[in-house]
Amino acid sequence: MKWSWPILLSAVLGMCLSCSPFMAAKQPGYKNVNLFSEGTPRNELIAEFGVPTITEAKDDGKHDIFRFRQGYTGGAKAGRAVMHGVFDVFTLGLWEVVGTPIESAADGNDMAYEVVYDEGDRVRQVIPLTKDQTSKTTGT
Repeated sequence: MKWSWPILLSAVLGMCLSCSPFMAAKQPGYKNVNLFSEGTPRNELIAEFGVPTITEAKDDGKHDIFRFRQGYTGGAKAGRAVMHGVFDVFTLGLWEVVGTPIESAADGNDMAYEVVYDEGDRVRQVIPLTKDQTSKTTGT
């Protein structure tokens, strides 16, 4: 009996570092999709979203396709991680049965945009390529 409390306390603290809090903290970060607007320089898009998946030179200008996973702000990720940790402690780890699948499913949204540039490498047109995006087409 003498050793049971330290063992229980160690187990509970260990559960705070278990899957769902870790998964919540490691979700993809939030990307500023407002940069996909007319006049944005190409280098700003690359700085925010990384190197385009595809780059092509066509008759109407340079075309890039950006694919990325839209994630969550730092505050949202931290809040979810803390929530999972608290639930783990109060349920003695049973929350992991629910929390881990939640974090597996809530791992951001796949997004893709095709961008057409003008002669100065500034956005002239944006075409959303994934169905769950709002219709955001600029330019001609």
